[in-house]
Amino acid sequence: MSAPLYLFSGPEIGERNDAVAAVKKALEKKYGSLEAYSYYSVETDPQSALVQLYSESLFSASTCVVYNGAETIKKKEDVEKIASWAKSAGEASVLILVSDEISCDSKLEKIVPKENRKQFWEMFEDRKIPWLKNYFSKNGFSIDDDACEEILDLVENNTQALKSECSRFFVCFEPGTKITVQNVDQLIEHNREESAFTLFDAMAQNSKPAPERLETALGILQKIRLSKDSSSVALLAGLSYCFRRLEAWHKLKRSNKTDDFSLKTNGFASKKSRSQFDSASRVWTMGQTIAVKALLSRADMQIRSTGSGMEDTILQTLIYSIVIKKGASLSLWEEGFSA
Repeated sequence: MSAPLYLFSGPEIGERNDAVAAVKKALEKKYGSLEAYSYYSVETDPQSALVQLYSESLFSASTCVVYNGAETIKKKEDVEKIASWAKSAGEASVLILVSDEISCDSKLEKIVPKENRKQFWEMFEDRKIPWLKNYFSKNGFSIDDDACEEILDLVENNTQALKSECSRFFVCFEPGTKITVQNVDQLIEHNREESAFTLFDAMAQNSKPAPERLETALGILQKIRLSKDSSSVALLAGLSYCFRRLEAWHKLKRSNKTDDFSLKTNGFASKKSRSQFDSASRVWTMGQTIAVKALLSRADMQIRSTGSGMEDTILQTLIYSIVIKKGASLSLWEEGFSA
């Protein structure tokens, strides 16, 4: 019998989330009730998350803990604690480790049963337009190729983001409508929600001068902060993920592994992601990318220690350091910049 331990990794968030949901549904069906918890590595260490699994629930027959950011689990003691729990755990307690990365530390992967490990790859280029057409068709709509291309240029290329954005059309247009480029511009381009990923994209436009990129980035940051779901933790986690991906891109370039297969197996399947990270690599060198990652980690610690009152100042200063200083810390007040 497999240990109640799973590892779901890779950038295809939609299918990955479906797999997590399937495990939860199976637990609830088998035991009648379920208590589910979700933790993030930037907030909670692995051993603290395990406490929830060791504590028997008084109100539910089964427990499921989802731990996001599994790629950060590298310490031998953390891996051993998870392995120890998995050996003694009953079927009614389940731990699902989740990562945006393609792979995690080999020590961690070895303790997860092979049948419980799954990688979720970004859709290959030739699958994207057929997937969109099928999704619209299932909901009673049709869409032309140009409109599909426009959506793929504007939306993160994972099924969760695509479903979320495309569902707007089913509310705003009558069933049977054929969606065109004009409809996409009307509904998505002018009403696009900003996120850590759109912020990264704005900062990574190497064709634009740094002051222009800074102005755009600060505007996006302000929109994110004003949104009802604003979370500095989620924002920093998203940016950290982007810069980890940029570091991976630099490593592939350095080792001359830029063939189609190598790029796909490292999570760069789409033309859009390749173009984005090629542009970003022209903005930040490998060394600067690593420096930016350190800045993001430091900003996270600063926000946790100083509280919400300083969040906006810390985040604005962070964006300035990333765009203008390219990862260098601000040691002196710079004329012309005001947080």
